[in-house]
Amino acid sequence: MGCSACSWLYPFSPMTMASSTLGQPLHKPIFFKPITAISCSMVGPTSSSSSSSTGSYGTGCSNPIRRHLPLSTSYDTPPEILRHWIELQQPQASQDRFTVASYNILGDRNASKHKDLYLNVPSDYIRWGYRKRVLCEEIMRWNPDIICMQEVDKYFDLRNTMEKAGYVGSYKRRTGDNVDGCATFWKPSKFRLLETESIEFKGFGLRDNVAQLSVFEMCRDESRRLVAGNIHVLYNPSRGEVKLGQIRSFSSRAQELSNRWGNAPVVLGGDFNSTPQSAIYKFLSTSELNIKLYNRRELSGQRSCHPSQVLGANSELNSFTVLDKLLNDCWTDEEVKAAAGTANSDFVMHPLQLSSSYATVKGSTNTRDSNGEPLATSYHSKFLGTVDYLWYSEGILPIRVLDTLPIDTLRRTGGLPWKKIGSDHLALVSEFVFSKRNEDDKPGTAVLRSD
Repeated sequence: MGCSACSWLYPFSPMTMASSTLGQPLHKPIFFKPITAISCSMVGPTSSSSSSSTGSYGTGCSNPIRRHLPLSTSYDTPPEILRHWIELQQPQASQDRFTVASYNILGDRNASKHKDLYLNVPSDYIRWGYRKRVLCEEIMRWNPDIICMQEVDKYFDLRNTMEKAGYVGSYKRRTGDNVDGCATFWKPSKFRLLETESIEFKGFGLRDNVAQLSVFEMCRDESRRLVAGNIHVLYNPSRGEVKLGQIRSFSSRAQELSNRWGNAPVVLGGDFNSTPQSAIYKFLSTSELNIKLYNRRELSGQRSCHPSQVLGANSELNSFTVLDKLLNDCWTDEEVKAAAGTANSDFVMHPLQLSSSYATVKGSTNTRDSNGEPLATSYHSKFLGTVDYLWYSEGILPIRVLDTLPIDTLRRTGGLPWKKIGSDHLALVSEFVFSKRNEDDKPGTAVLRSD
């Protein structure tokens, strides 16, 4: 796959480290720079009152799934995998629409390395050749304009298929000994790439994870610009301070790119490895978090979402979870600095005002929790819950989302991947509409667009 510190942008290789001019044809050099260290200026609410209460955000998964299970279920019949579009009740009329997907596609090496997660999955469903076909069929069925993929370790194999479907893409491999990374694909018939950056969190002392940021403009209307982010946050449930630091750095850089390109709206897709009931979700949705109110080992909520706990087969917490909840987990200066960027603050802040597309477009209680998020976006033998999101800022609005699956349907599979699902995650897909013009548009242009 090449050196781990490299990024690829296809089909314009070799990459030239040069800036591009607005509207420059795609075959010319594109401004590209890997980001390994950034000095970020944090902006956020100054009042601490909103962060002094944990509200509905606990330190773990409050098990919103169990109440959605039927009293009895027949497992003789394979579940039918049907995903439906749910539309906003008052959709916005505009021709400037676009669709974004976020999909953790399950790296081939990870599937082979962690076989204990897929004991109930037929071996044919795990093979990369089969999963690649299913993954591509899923993606082509939804026809997104921009696709944020995580856990990609067969980029060039995927790229060849995506190219035939009319996409181009860029890839950023994780640092260290890892072979997977993030890949962003887009339709050049819909969007023109203006600028792209990769972020290596290792440069901030935040492990080997990476992220991508891309600035696009619509081909039919150059005034419509968008910053699209793609991230795979650290998995380790105990390292909440690293997760916060990665998200903070990622969001800050997205804001800087937005400012550079006329306050372009932002959409962030990815596997955030944090549940909707967690403190990290609160941080994403409210832009700040008083970390001293939380045990850093429980910030993500992941450890309370084992299928045996979630489905009610075993309501007892494991001994390690109980011990962590009982211990007064003191934050070291090093951990505070990793999370907040400085050791002198109890608050972690990011500058974006974000909303979740799935929480905005309300769905059925069969598939959604009390926050409006999917009940589950990932399912294997050790996890059943939601960790994937599509976040967006002011300037765009989701008008429909592809709903996830009921818990009973997922349970009947025995675990993902499945016959028509190519990963142990479910893809999230949302259609957006531009809700206002950028600040540098021509004078006299209306703020709201209605066609």
